[in-house]
Parts: sequence; C-alpha cells; structure tokens
Amino acid sequence: MLDYIALGILVFTAISLLFGAIAILNIPHKIAAERNHPHQDAIYYAGWVSLFTLHTIWPLLWIWSAAYREDTSPRFSKMNEDTAINDKAGDSEQWEDITDSVTLLRHRFEVLDDRIDRIEKAIMAASEAA
Repeated sequence: MLDYIALGILVFTAISLLFGAIAILNIPHKIAAERNHPHQDAIYYAGWVSLFTLHTIWPLLWIWSAAYREDTSPRFSKMNEDTAINDKAGDSEQWEDITDSVTLLRHRFEVLDDRIDRIEKAIMAASEAA
C-alpha cells in the first residue's frame, strides 16, 4: 500500500514540475504582449526552446521582453516618421558636426597608424640587434 502512495506522490510531483516549468516559460511572452513588443512571436517560441534547454536562456528572454517599452522609446517612434521631414535646410549644422567627427576620427587613425609603424620598426631593430 505504501508503494502506491509513494508512486502517486512521485507522479504528482513530476506533473507539477512539468506544468510549473511550462507556466514559467510563458512569463516573458506575457510581458512582451503587454508591452506590444515587435518580437512577441520570437519570444514565445524561444520560451519553448528554453523549456528543452532546461530554462538556460530564460533570463535572456525575460530581459529581452522587459527591455522594450513602446511609450518610452522615442527611437522607435522616430523610425516611423517620414524621412522627408528630416531633409530640411537646417540640417546642414548636423552634417557639419558629422563631417568634423569623421575628420577627427581620420586624424586619430593616422596618428595611431604612425605609432604602430614606429613600434614595428623598433621591434624589427631590436630583433636584428639581438
């Protein structure tokens, strides 16, 4: 008689763990659905994949779904605007800033390239002297 009780407890525990794991895997999808996340389907299917990988990727799914918030993400709302609005004549200052940044980066690259050349020459001279 005790064998049947132990077997019943074992089966109940196994079924409870399985349903608990399934309930946990849907949490990131529910968060994504509440926040109107653009990758809801991917998060849902990745949740099922995490079930078969023993929930190793579940924390990443939770972060992925929780990081998006449509109302506080201005970059997503700006992506939907018409690009013709951004083609104003007043944007020349912005292009000048970008051009200055590119020129500065090019100068820094040239300085670093010159330093690398000097280091290589020093290494070659030291290896020939040795």
